[in-house]
Amino acid sequence: MSTTTLTFTGWDRPGITAELLGSLGEDVVVRDIEQLVVQGRLVLSVAVDTESVNGVRERARRLNMELDVTTGCRDVVDRHAATASAVLMAPELTAVDLRTIAGEIAARSGNIERIVRTAEYPVTAIEMSVSGVPAVALKQALAPIATGMGVDIAVQSADIIRQGARLVVMDVDSTLIQDEVIDLLAREARCEAAVADVTARAMAGELDFAESLRERVAALAGTPQSALQTVRETVRLTPGARTLCRTLVSLGYKLALVSGGFAEIVGPLAAQLGVHRFRANTLEIADGVLTGRVIPPIVDRAGKAQALREFADEFGFALSRTVAIGDGANDLDMLATAGLGVAFNAKPAVAAAADASVTAPYLDSVLYLLGITRQQVEAIGE
Repeated sequence: MSTTTLTFTGWDRPGITAELLGSLGEDVVVRDIEQLVVQGRLVLSVAVDTESVNGVRERARRLNMELDVTTGCRDVVDRHAATASAVLMAPELTAVDLRTIAGEIAARSGNIERIVRTAEYPVTAIEMSVSGVPAVALKQALAPIATGMGVDIAVQSADIIRQGARLVVMDVDSTLIQDEVIDLLAREARCEAAVADVTARAMAGELDFAESLRERVAALAGTPQSALQTVRETVRLTPGARTLCRTLVSLGYKLALVSGGFAEIVGPLAAQLGVHRFRANTLEIADGVLTGRVIPPIVDRAGKAQALREFADEFGFALSRTVAIGDGANDLDMLATAGLGVAFNAKPAVAAAADASVTAPYLDSVLYLLGITRQQVEAIGE
């Protein structure tokens, strides 16, 4: 028997799907069905084993729905499973932006199976489900184009997006928080110039991270332990940090903070935000003052990547189901190790090396890269 495809179009309202399906008759076999609502307009397409549609036409007319009938279709609609998910983010996305991305997908024999807006605040986010082209190839093609347009983009395997919760590991200084803790401590210790000089030498490549950390901490020698409490009260969370953590925890994700900073600051932050694990350096304290030494081992670039591996193993996540978020060179190994490395308002070299880059100043924008919608975020926040 040939298959007939019925496509209904009109304004959505509660009960409309049941009424339309009720017009098909008790013995009609449904071979395929899809429904989508866009800006309040419903599109319902049903492939059925019947050519008798007169009653259906009358019901559609009475319900103020348009009906398109296509007969002689194949018995089952030829549908491709999406192989990749591409999420685009920007303060505003133009038709030209979307046309350019769609053209690049088509040029690589990819087919867009679905487009949906997942957020309009604090950025506009659009997710495209794509078949016919591997995620790795699509990412390589779209990343430079999106950068040129000023659009953030993340391309991942569609399977990863569909599989749910992951492990998310975040850097702290200039990522989770807006500050650099060593600079805040230097201000309390009144040794800002000395610390800034060491930082400049490290940026120039004269010192590696461990050496620069030891030298900067040495400048803090003699600082009262109470300065740590002052800094804890001073640090400013990045906009969207609370929303990001609350949403991920509610959805069953595991969260960890991995920092080249100090456990005395990172630990309370983790507890405050419901983060499951953290790793950071520990300052040596004796007789109520900082000694100017760090208790080994030092959490450096390699240590951050190792922490991600260990947390993934502890929680039972394959590395492909891990996400790392960071901004600096010290995060590069961690970003490369994770299944999805996200550069957050990062230096150009870090952004170029990461799988995805977020330039919006809101940390919760990362949620949209994970397939989480604004609607889910707001529902959890209620």
